Amino acid sequence: MKLALLHPGEMGVTVGVAAQDSGHSVSWLSEGRSDATVKRAMAAGFSSCVSLLELLAQSEGVISVCPPNAAVAVAQSVVAAGFDGIYLDANAVAPHTARQIHALLGDRYVDGGIIGPPALRAGSTRLYLSGSQASTTATWFAGGLLEAITIEGAPGAASALKMCYAAYTKGTSAMLLAIRALAESEEITGPLLDEWAISQKGLADRSERAAIGTAPKAWRFVGEMEEIAATFAAARLPDGFHGAAAEIYRRMADLKSVQSPSLAGVLDRLRAKR
Repeated sequence: MKLALLHPGEMGVTVGVAAQDSGHSVSWLSEGRSDATVKRAMAAGFSSCVSLLELLAQSEGVISVCPPNAAVAVAQSVVAAGFDGIYLDANAVAPHTARQIHALLGDRYVDGGIIGPPALRAGSTRLYLSGSQASTTATWFAGGLLEAITIEGAPGAASALKMCYAAYTKGTSAMLLAIRALAESEEITGPLLDEWAISQKGLADRSERAAIGTAPKAWRFVGEMEEIAATFAAARLPDGFHGAAAEIYRRMADLKSVQSPSLAGVLDRLRAKR
């Protein structure tokens, strides 16, 4: 098939490569994209298009991998351009957001949720799919490093799974960093680490890995935490956990360009007066 990828970020480019490795052609929209995105797309061998209309006119399917807060707008732009093929939204959005996009596209819409890092090695990353076209869409990735898994349920099911998974992984990372910042503020970091060494072995290392690993990506996690909070609220469950996690990552957002982030640098950002 001829597929359009919107857009080849660090995760998106590996999704496109997985489709390409499965025998499909992948094109992308270069208009308005950053130099880093251009370099990724060129290195992957994707075909470039200068307008959305040109891209969609030659495509049978669309893959959307973008920040969560842009997911609806990207889908709206594709619908406005008259695209009538399969549309895979693989963004970290709440089930309610997924259903909004489904309302725009009908049964051509496939709900997707990616779990794992960019798909650079076999077995690391899974794309969960739901909706009436999920099985067809799974074949787009049959031969690549990204494992596509269909699950039962209407559009929104794959997004719900993603929300539940990231609620723990990224949510607890944010909580750990908040705890480390609190310990610094109260000047009890040493005793806390001593107690962790006795009763919570590995937690100190985990908190340091959380700081270093999330700092360059924290700006992307803000919207994801907000979508998770909305998911909890829609289920009439407390949403404050992930509203707070969004704020933790928001305070870290300007670390995106820091070459070698450190735990100390992250804690300074979290404790800075707002």
